[in-house]
Amino acid sequence: MNASLFEPLTLRETTIPNRVIVSPMCQYSCDDRDGLATDWHHVHLGSRAVGGAGVVIAEATAVEPRGRISPEDLGIWSQEHADALAPTAEFIREQGSVPAIQLAHAGRKASTRRPWEDGPRLVKEDEGGWTPKGPSDEPYPRDGANTAPTERMDQDDIEDVIDSFVDAAEYALDAGFEVPEIHAAHGYLLHEFLSPVSNDRDDAYGGDFEGRTKLLREVCEGVREVWPDGKPIFVRISATDWLRDRDSWDVAQSARLASELGEIGVDFLDVSSGGIHPDQELPRTGPGYQVQYAETIRETLAAEDQTLSGDELAAGSDGIAVGTVGGITDATHAEALVGNERADAVLLAREHLRDPYFTLHAGRELDAENAPEWPDQYKRA
Repeated sequence: MNASLFEPLTLRETTIPNRVIVSPMCQYSCDDRDGLATDWHHVHLGSRAVGGAGVVIAEATAVEPRGRISPEDLGIWSQEHADALAPTAEFIREQGSVPAIQLAHAGRKASTRRPWEDGPRLVKEDEGGWTPKGPSDEPYPRDGANTAPTERMDQDDIEDVIDSFVDAAEYALDAGFEVPEIHAAHGYLLHEFLSPVSNDRDDAYGGDFEGRTKLLREVCEGVREVWPDGKPIFVRISATDWLRDRDSWDVAQSARLASELGEIGVDFLDVSSGGIHPDQELPRTGPGYQVQYAETIRETLAAEDQTLSGDELAAGSDGIAVGTVGGITDATHAEALVGNERADAVLLAREHLRDPYFTLHAGRELDAENAPEWPDQYKRA
């Protein structure tokens, strides 16, 4: 029998061969703190494409130097960065996967040490760090010396950020990527503007829903203008801040945003959650603990006729597909999520760290006739 997990998904003129997506995962592995891709990135991303995933998304890739989470993060703010990534995008495509890249800016959560390194979390300027910028001068709350002084972005800064995302999209296209994913989740810059927890501005980029979503909408509009009409755009959001006792970003606002992004020309919403404040309270964790958010957004869009068939999405309509993340670790669960139409695709991060060949193993486990084939080089095993 065929499995829903291995049915293709067509977005505009791009056909994704199956519904398994490798989530962007920071590797903190640029050798000279210059943001240039290395052999590590090539092998890390390439092996997941060999593993059969429909889309392989490169990690949160900074659109400007101060947008890196850590000094060792990947960047795409010049032609040199695009050239360094081009062989990897080509290799992913050669394996039958769709090469994608997450375009990101860390905002007030920038200039931090790699997670496995000892010492204070914050990287100071005399150690190669920099002063983060955000919607306000309120820093991301960390303990003591780990709290970074933060500069409030002015109008020029905002325009520079929009230009940086647009330029990065053009570099990504030059590098051969089929899909840009705009990172508006996990407490980084675009999410910081979305959430009233971190955005106390009283200008056009703050205040009500329209003001707080303005930067993300303008980034998406700018990227859509330079990205080919036949190629899709993804956006990752945090559906909720997990802060129930204060004014914060929530699922209802996420569903409203999703509808507006579809009208702009975004084709796929990658639904995650959290990251804006350390006081967040997760309701629970475990397999599929974030599926409810994607499902709610998808149902809301369906009620507005915003989730459409593959053929309609391919025509470049306002429809938007929805993907889910979080604790998805086995084939049966992933198949049920897609087959029961709780999401259009599943994104796996940690499971792909444990098993680069998850999709190939899932095909065997589900005994699916439409599963991707193992590479000839590996069949004897």
